[in-house]
Amino acid sequence: MNSNNAEHIPIVDLQDFISGDAPVKNAFVQKLGDAFETIGFVAVRNHALDPEHEKKLYEESKKFFSLPDYVKTKYEIEGLAGQRGYTSFGREHAKGRTEGDLKEFWHIGQEVTDSDPIKSTYPDNIFPQEAPDFTKTGIEVYKAMELTGKHMLRAIALYLGIDETYFDDKIYNGNSILRPIHYGPLSGNPKNAMRAAEHEDINLITLLMGASAEGLEILNKRGEWVPVTALAEQIVVNVGDMLQRLTNNKLRSSTHRVVNPSKEFWNISRYSIPFFLHPRPEMRLDCLEICIDDKHPKSFEDISAGEYLSQRLREIGLK
Repeated sequence: MNSNNAEHIPIVDLQDFISGDAPVKNAFVQKLGDAFETIGFVAVRNHALDPEHEKKLYEESKKFFSLPDYVKTKYEIEGLAGQRGYTSFGREHAKGRTEGDLKEFWHIGQEVTDSDPIKSTYPDNIFPQEAPDFTKTGIEVYKAMELTGKHMLRAIALYLGIDETYFDDKIYNGNSILRPIHYGPLSGNPKNAMRAAEHEDINLITLLMGASAEGLEILNKRGEWVPVTALAEQIVVNVGDMLQRLTNNKLRSSTHRVVNPSKEFWNISRYSIPFFLHPRPEMRLDCLEICIDDKHPKSFEDISAGEYLSQRLREIGLK
């Protein structure tokens, strides 16, 4: 699909939210909420991610993914459900599909640096000796994306009419994941397999820095697939399934996919680095009372974030 068909994604400036100017902050909250209710995606500028850290992480990702398979698979650790380290091509598939996605990826998780007992429940991050700065740079990016996500969730809380800091303690040392992805060159006709089949994200919100090539498409409210590209120095943010459950469908999780390139570009890799913002496993995802009324009866059963994550990891083949 060519870029002339691209749907306009609202752009918000995060400095408007943290500036302290009440009318400017309120305008940000309204624009963000409207975007999430109508399109499901928003582009954010003036976020916390340093462009140099982003550039370095892409360089380190390319270094790691260019290593031989026998080296990379040393870091594919059984029993972790892919939550740290390496996951090889085809292991993960979209919910409801059997074909594996045409991608390999690496997971970097929370570094708990205080005495929080939650540390014992998380696996340690893995530092590949062949690419010593890969995870180290990833942790720096992780912190910047986590801080940006904290501000975004504060704005979402205000839009929902709940306390601004509602999410703060729930995402403190949360189970978020930074995922550098390599969509490899296609050596032949992929048939039914896609770089990433249509899916919704599991988490509260996803923050995506600019990818190395086009391919991301979102399903708009009219049922049309439209391309999205994160511009330089912007990140794209979308709603995940956990936030959809919590808000009883007021904010809907966005369906998206990464399509295969046309044949002349089969030999070109694509790299992408999303940050999946997860809460602590004990957070309740029970629908907020403020989002339930006669027109919007409760749509989801009560469940914790940890229980829901386990359920979804089984559905996509990682557990």
